[in-house]
Amino acid sequence: MGLCASRDDDDDSSAHYIMADGNVHLITTIAAWEEKLMLANQQDKIIIANFSAAWCGPCKMIASYYCELSRKYTSLMFLTIDVDELPDLSTSFDIKATPSFFFLQNGQEIDKLVGSNKAELLKKITAIVDAQGRPF
Repeated sequence: MGLCASRDDDDDSSAHYIMADGNVHLITTIAAWEEKLMLANQQDKIIIANFSAAWCGPCKMIASYYCELSRKYTSLMFLTIDVDELPDLSTSFDIKATPSFFFLQNGQEIDKLVGSNKAELLKKITAIVDAQGRPF
């Protein structure tokens, strides 16, 4: 499963919304979250954590774009957390709206974007990649 929007020609219900795909990892447990944090630290990767919800229209609208970005910027770790599945984690990040994107380095927040603004998301990602001085 991934974070790309998927749609059947006969049915556009939220049941066809996929939370993660490609290089996007769906986080469904605290253990999985902690494992990805540890792995990102070991690999010196910056995490982009997308706090999303299956019922959220803007989340669905940006899902396929987030998936595209994950395929292009492989030096970053792209995660998706469903706020309804992990309410404690969402609360710890003080999520007030979805989607909310958190940029984490060594487990610490270095940037944040609230909302489904594609241009702003790309701008923040390219700034981080440029600052790293590494290829995508």
